[in-house]
Amino acid sequence: MKHIFSKTAVAISLAISGFAGTSSVLAANLAGTDIAFSGYVKADAMISEYSDGTLASGSVGRDFYIPSLTPVGGNDEGTQFDAHIRQSRFRFTSNTETPEGDTITGVLELDFIVTSGGDERISNSYVPRVRHAFIKYKNWLVGQTWTTFMDVGSLPESLDFIGTTDGISFGRQVMVRYSTGGFQFALENPETTITPNGGGTRIVADDNAVPDAIAAYTLKRDWGYVKLAGMVRQLSYDDGTDIDADETGYGVAVSGKVMMDNGDDLRWMVNTGAGLGRYTALNASNGAVITPDNDLEAIDSTGYAIAYRHLWNEKMRSSVMFSAIEIDNDPTLTGTSVTQSSYSTRLNLLYSPTKALTVGAEYAYAKREIESGLEGDMNRIQFSAKYAF
Repeated sequence: MKHIFSKTAVAISLAISGFAGTSSVLAANLAGTDIAFSGYVKADAMISEYSDGTLASGSVGRDFYIPSLTPVGGNDEGTQFDAHIRQSRFRFTSNTETPEGDTITGVLELDFIVTSGGDERISNSYVPRVRHAFIKYKNWLVGQTWTTFMDVGSLPESLDFIGTTDGISFGRQVMVRYSTGGFQFALENPETTITPNGGGTRIVADDNAVPDAIAAYTLKRDWGYVKLAGMVRQLSYDDGTDIDADETGYGVAVSGKVMMDNGDDLRWMVNTGAGLGRYTALNASNGAVITPDNDLEAIDSTGYAIAYRHLWNEKMRSSVMFSAIEIDNDPTLTGTSVTQSSYSTRLNLLYSPTKALTVGAEYAYAKREIESGLEGDMNRIQFSAKYAF
């Protein structure tokens, strides 16, 4: 990254010097600041087959794997082919040295996943979205980035957007985070997702009065690391008429990465708790369900994931992955159409003829079951080409 900063800073300085009249102002604004531009261009093609239904055109589940979207109880409607460049992203990073000898870092990163835009008939255009936007100064981080409850290092090298989606904690949100040594303490933007009593469309309440509180500790060693994270959150819903209820949610996540002597590595995570909701498996389960007396009851869940990456040689590697989630619903409250469990497994082969370019293929199998006993599975083959800069 330092190499990128220096090259970019030189390029910007040269460009600014060519603009008469404004160059002195711009040069003064950039004094002491290094600016970097990085990211990647990625093209994906997927062939998907579902045992019990299909995903409609435009469904986000056709762009990447989402456990709760695997169809159940329907008819086999054949094979679907999809291709897109939505994972492509770009990132701006600035580092400014202060007179006191500290550094202020600013990050802005965008991609095109989960956004609207042109359709596949003509334009295939997509609206960009913000992934990360944060400021770092000394031990403090303020802005939007990965939740502290998540462990980015435990994510596998997958052609899918996430890979071990069923069993990991995942999310980005606005926060204030303090880091010291291996410890992190954060207050993060809250949001409660709720299942209506008896089942039905998810309620996104947005009625929380306090932020989610998360603490984590990472132990680093020569062989890798282990991260322990804990969270306490408020689950809240006020419909303005009959319901004004709060419940406490909590969770624990343990994850890590083990480096092998031959260059291989093992990545893993386990998370469990009550009211984890949106923090795990891309909100496969809601945080709480409404009871008959208009109160809230937290929903328990446990997820786990493991991935092993093997280096065949300096240009070729493979990863094998497995992840799963088990949700402890009370069907008398949630109904029987909610997800009870899901799991997925993946195997890929990636080849990099040069460091910046990677091509590969990945096979995925996923299965989902709902409380009624209905289940469905997905088979998907994905091909990708990626240029990182």
